Amino acid sequence: MRKIVVFENVSLDGYFTGPNGETDWFVSQPGNQKELDEFAVDSIKSTDMLLFGRVTYELMAGFWQTKEAIKNAPLLAERMNNLPKIVFSRTLDRVEWQNTRLVKDNIVEEIKNMKNQPGKDMAILGSGSIVSYFAQHGLIDEISLMVNPVILGGGRSIFQGVKDRLHLKLLESRTFEVPGNVLLHYQIVK
Repeated sequence: MRKIVVFENVSLDGYFTGPNGETDWFVSQPGNQKELDEFAVDSIKSTDMLLFGRVTYELMAGFWQTKEAIKNAPLLAERMNNLPKIVFSRTLDRVEWQNTRLVKDNIVEEIKNMKNQPGKDMAILGSGSIVSYFAQHGLIDEISLMVNPVILGGGRSIFQGVKDRLHLKLLESRTFEVPGNVLLHYQIVK
């Protein structure tokens, strides 16, 4: 059975976006960007499908297709552009990023069917509303949190809206040269 793995950048005080929805705080940290890029490329190798909500889809599609992304992170850009992608949105009418399919309805049934198909893991990158919705329906298997050494003082929790307690088992932790960044990789205990 395929797994759904979530990858999120979070601040030390637990937010994945700042008070105004900003995410520039996790891409602007000084340090060894090469190490983080290599980690990202290695992580996505176990994935054969990307899952997005509308907002993250629009951000990712707007970035990974640019000449800047292809020049600065060619391996990651190639994977992001070529992997199959699904966008869950009730407001979008169409998607234009290559290899992308739009799902508007029956989200839980769609994911359950996809999890039963052969293949590698499916990854959610960002997409807080999708993470919260999937968590409430027991669809997420693993969560990786990249804790960034910044305190935002407010923002949005990735688990905003989750009503039932989720129990997690730590599978891996890793410290990066980027000052204070720590990866925490958990399995959801079902």
